[in-house]
Amino acid sequence: MPTTATAGAAQAPATDRRSILLVFVGLMTAMLLSALDQTIFSTALPTIVGELDGVDHMLWVTTAYILAATIMMPVYGKLGDLIGRKSLFIGAIALFMAGSVVGGLAQGMTELIVGRAIQGLGGGGLMILSQAIIADIVPARERGRYMGVMGGVFALASVIGPLLGGWFTESIGWRWCMWINIPLGAVAILSAILFLHPNAERRERPRLDIAGMMLIAIASAALVLFTSWGGGQYAWDSPVIIGLIVLTVIAAVAFVAVERRAAEPIMPLHLFAERNFTLTTAAGLLMGIAMFGTLAYMPTYLQMVAQVDATSAGLLMIPMMGAMLPTSIVVGRAVSRTGRYRWYPIAGSVVIAAAMFLLSTMSATQPVWVTCAYLAVFGLGLGLQMQVLVLIVQNTFPLRMVGTATAANNYFRQIGASLGAAVVGSIFTNRLIALLAERAPGGGASLSDANSLTPAAVRDLPQEIQDVIVGSYNDALAPVFLLIVPLALLSLVLLLFVKEEPLRTTLDVAPEAAEVGAGGPASVSGDDAGDTGRADDDQVVPARV
Repeated sequence: MPTTATAGAAQAPATDRRSILLVFVGLMTAMLLSALDQTIFSTALPTIVGELDGVDHMLWVTTAYILAATIMMPVYGKLGDLIGRKSLFIGAIALFMAGSVVGGLAQGMTELIVGRAIQGLGGGGLMILSQAIIADIVPARERGRYMGVMGGVFALASVIGPLLGGWFTESIGWRWCMWINIPLGAVAILSAILFLHPNAERRERPRLDIAGMMLIAIASAALVLFTSWGGGQYAWDSPVIIGLIVLTVIAAVAFVAVERRAAEPIMPLHLFAERNFTLTTAAGLLMGIAMFGTLAYMPTYLQMVAQVDATSAGLLMIPMMGAMLPTSIVVGRAVSRTGRYRWYPIAGSVVIAAAMFLLSTMSATQPVWVTCAYLAVFGLGLGLQMQVLVLIVQNTFPLRMVGTATAANNYFRQIGASLGAAVVGSIFTNRLIALLAERAPGGGASLSDANSLTPAAVRDLPQEIQDVIVGSYNDALAPVFLLIVPLALLSLVLLLFVKEEPLRTTLDVAPEAAEVGAGGPASVSGDDAGDTGRADDDQVVPARV
């Protein structure tokens, strides 16, 4: 006998599916904005800082965005649960677009850095709110197919970002790295206005955790700064780095103390009482270290060792996307079809560990296609794991907490990304300088000019010196990947203890909150957590966001 929810949905299934797809277009555009902005500047940055006369401030162009976005992730997640996500989503996109305008009009490094910080304040919410909104309108059982496409957005951005940055710089100008966000942002806002409907349920006045917001901002800022600056701008044992480490620890301890007493904590500690949340969040942090530690330095490696230009280096990353994108989509559809998901991230950890081992065996003389094949293996592992971890987190909690839980999970993944890029970069740089100093023939590639080595400059050097530099780059970076193998194996061990809870087949929202604009009221309640059979498409009933 069909339930009221099923019957209500069955009256207009095509409208419901169409509404979800229209919302999904806007969400994907917003996620692309956020993901693209982290990669598009990698090839344009040398030209930008040269034109704006700010080479000494280059690091801040990236750090300003990462810092602002990391701080805002848990804020957007909690506020979305408290006051609804539509207005926040539109506001985050508008803020991101405003930062793009400031950066696009920048006449100096200060204006550019301010613009990037404003972008980060909005960008921190784009990914979190997109993932949470999908949880609001699609039951967990059907959500896999959508989350799989979301995972593909990261793969797409990791490749087209550097390509677009290089093309803009060499043709219509680097400022289009900013201007491209305006039409994309307009599409996302229009989609949200037209197809996201405000939640009809009454909400109490939210009690904001101001102290928690301030402390997590301080801890996040100190952590991002010391991982970004350590081993580069400042030595690891310098007073600045030591001071930032101490500040990180103090702020983190104070944050935990405040959250224990807050009425509406920004990151409730009881999240960590759920085994699946803790295990998948820890695994996500380790994955962030592996992913961004690799993505941050492989393009440079390809330029220096394979001696290709920046655009070609971006093209050589396509095998990773070519493996990650279809894998993520296929896994998502398989999860929706079968309701089984536990073994996908476990297999992903195994494949990522294998990819890190393969990358650690790279040599300066091996064919480029072999390196590309290793990257494809890495992409396969990411596709098996990435979005399934988010789905597990969302399935662990009721909808009223899904934003907070998703934000916390992504926050720790972002922390892992900062740690990965910083630690890999520090080890790589120190090894490179030591190897160049050790192998330099007769002052030809001395330690004093190591900082000025560029792919173009290396190609103009005598063959003997080229061989030294290329060999040093390979021998400095390849062994670092071997250090990531234990992290991937640790992720494997953690994920073995994840309990496969049945994916919910309905939306656990109040009846009045599930009214569909075109299809009339549809009462949707209960988790149907015990349903392990295939979910009926007619049960996909959009909730109001």
